[in-house]
Amino acid sequence: MSDLGKIDRAFFDRHIAPNLGADRDDVAVGPAHGVDFGVVDIGGRALVTATDPLSILPALGLERAARFALDLVLADVAVSGVPPSHLSICFTLPEGMTDEEFATVWETIHAECTDLGVAVVTGHTARYADPSHPWVGAATAMGVGDHDEIVRPDGARPGDRLLLTNGPAVESVGLLSTLFGEQLELPADVIADAQERLEEVFAVRDALTAAAAVPVRAMHDVTEGGLAGALNEMADGAGVRFAVDGDAVPMRPGVREVCEALAFDPWAATSCGSLLLAVDPDGVAAVRGALEARETPVAEIGRVEAVGNGESEVRVDEDRLEHPRVDPSWDAYADLAAEAADGTDS
Repeated sequence: MSDLGKIDRAFFDRHIAPNLGADRDDVAVGPAHGVDFGVVDIGGRALVTATDPLSILPALGLERAARFALDLVLADVAVSGVPPSHLSICFTLPEGMTDEEFATVWETIHAECTDLGVAVVTGHTARYADPSHPWVGAATAMGVGDHDEIVRPDGARPGDRLLLTNGPAVESVGLLSTLFGEQLELPADVIADAQERLEEVFAVRDALTAAAAVPVRAMHDVTEGGLAGALNEMADGAGVRFAVDGDAVPMRPGVREVCEALAFDPWAATSCGSLLLAVDPDGVAAVRGALEARETPVAEIGRVEAVGNGESEVRVDEDRLEHPRVDPSWDAYADLAAEAADGTDS
């Protein structure tokens, strides 16, 4: 099994895919490795649904941490192009979280859901002895739309252009520089730039904006395994080649410096808030214009090509790019947290 947060393709294909409970005709899109959501047919309408863990990092500030946790859940429905509309949420709170702290988290989630038109329909909330931050539960997001409006994760076609919002490692760099900025031997202005990346980790509105601008062929959020993982997962789903221009991939301020200081590859690091899109060439200008109107950085980074043998691949400047087996930001976080703990103890 992979050391990434998510299980790897081999484990999924061997143990998960053959064991999915009852075989029902109303499942239009079922579980698949690298696919963000599932779809159930309800009387000719599409119910899009996705489940994710809830991560609350109090050191970010409870309001920002709650918004971040919610966006991660809702984004996996939003990348289908269908707006999330309903939420089922379960909190397994650590004993040390006070009523006042949880009230802040809940009220922030309520406010953000209200703004997005999302209703909380059911859930569970309790404290337990073992749970600890950041993992404090899980949630399921849902949205209802037409089947022909869904942006499928395997929809990239030869000739499409590849667009990327924000760029690689914005989440990793934003989190690490915010939580451990004093431990990074970098100029203050660089650390400040890196910390600003936390304002770019919210993908729901960008995903819905892109989908509404033009029929986007495929869309994927850049999570565990980073940009390299997202490129491979989308190409694999469609059975195509992604030809990427490495120089065209945007790098937000502070990202390169923090990644170099911590000695990890930004392309392999989780980057929630960044979206990878496959778009018909005629729609590129419309999608870019809609995203730029939201002041979201977006760049065209490559194209989709056919592969004769039916196998997928990703090429960056002609060199093959593999799916990372390890997300390096996890080890960087662990090392910095241990260093911080040692400093506190001393």
